Amino acid sequence: MSRIDDLIAEHCPNGLEFKTLGEIGTIFGGLTGKSKADFANGNSRFVSYVNVFNNIAVDIEANNFVKIEAGERQRTLQRGDILFTGSSETAEEVGMSSVVTVDLKEPLYLNSFCIGYRLNDPTTLEPGFSKYLFRSSNLRSQLIRTASGVTRFNISKARLAKVAIPVPPLEVQREIVKVLDAFTKLEAELEAELEARRRQYKYYRDALLTFGERTDADASKQASKQARLMAMGEIGKFIRGRRFTKDDIVEHGIPSIHYGEIYTHYGVATASTVSHVRADIAQQLRYAQPNDVVIAAVGETVEDVAKAVAWLGDEDVAIHDDCFLFRHSMNPKFVSYCLQTEAFHAQKNKYVARAKVKRLSGESLAKIRIPVPSLEEQERIVSILDKFDVLVNDLSSGLPAEIKARRQQYEHYRDRLLTFREAA
Repeated sequence: MSRIDDLIAEHCPNGLEFKTLGEIGTIFGGLTGKSKADFANGNSRFVSYVNVFNNIAVDIEANNFVKIEAGERQRTLQRGDILFTGSSETAEEVGMSSVVTVDLKEPLYLNSFCIGYRLNDPTTLEPGFSKYLFRSSNLRSQLIRTASGVTRFNISKARLAKVAIPVPPLEVQREIVKVLDAFTKLEAELEAELEARRRQYKYYRDALLTFGERTDADASKQASKQARLMAMGEIGKFIRGRRFTKDDIVEHGIPSIHYGEIYTHYGVATASTVSHVRADIAQQLRYAQPNDVVIAAVGETVEDVAKAVAWLGDEDVAIHDDCFLFRHSMNPKFVSYCLQTEAFHAQKNKYVARAKVKRLSGESLAKIRIPVPSLEEQERIVSILDKFDVLVNDLSSGLPAEIKARRQQYEHYRDRLLTFREAA
């Protein structure tokens, strides 16, 4: 940091000048007058809401297209433009920023759900500096305050114009970018390694859980890669949960599993729950017992349906009516792993009802076949897959933990580097 401190002491010993966005640039809107058909038959790229939300630098190669007629007047983007998500369901997520950091070789447009900002003098801020500045804690707190709403929060352009930002000398900006780029490069390398490990994990999981089908005549062979393939309805039974609502959720009460939590909070297995329901409705509920596998019966996508979590807690747990519990005598984590494989998904996909909300019945689940090797073989496979699972999914260890630590370190130095003393 000494190099940056020296530059600040040299160029602005009395503090930095702060300017409002309205003083040094122009706020503009995105695409106008477009119908659904224009996005179905597109010929020009546009920056989507998700692109802005997820990337500090705009992904200009993202495949989002809109139809633009010859001579149509729509504002195109250029290097240095700063883009903001214009609305969100929560105040904390509104005003997320992304910056066009490269020169554009073809026209690029902004979607109507976002707001753009262009500097009057493009040399005021380096694009690389802007991408970090507008994601810093100081700027995020200001941007959040530009929005208002109840069920949906929307940015006020008038308030956005009053957001004040530091304008350090370009030498300082470039030095800060060097430091923060090094942090993000390391994080990107770790994420690439994690993705490679996840592909490896998926490959070995499917390989370990692929067996040749064994018949009664083969029983004496005891081949390690042979197992009886059995319909889940033959192995155990499916029991549907009972309804509880958001109003029934309490901080302390009966441990519960909601279908949505299975694909947002849980992995292969869990011994504790993230939510509880009121104790006074205990008689109305239905419970999974230790070693039952809880399966989501609905989801927003076909992939989400039938995601499972093995319940390893030492007490019964209430399950939502959009879940099934699978009661059986197998290793519960082995079953949960089986329900992740490509072989399982290939069978499941034939039965999922593809309405707006995707659903799978207990009768359909009962028809899906999974391998049933010996309990010893189940335990051996679980032991191997658990090691992979920790490496690629556990936030307290393995690569996810290292990425989390690096991200926290990056955020600490980003906010420290982008906090300046304002000139009197």
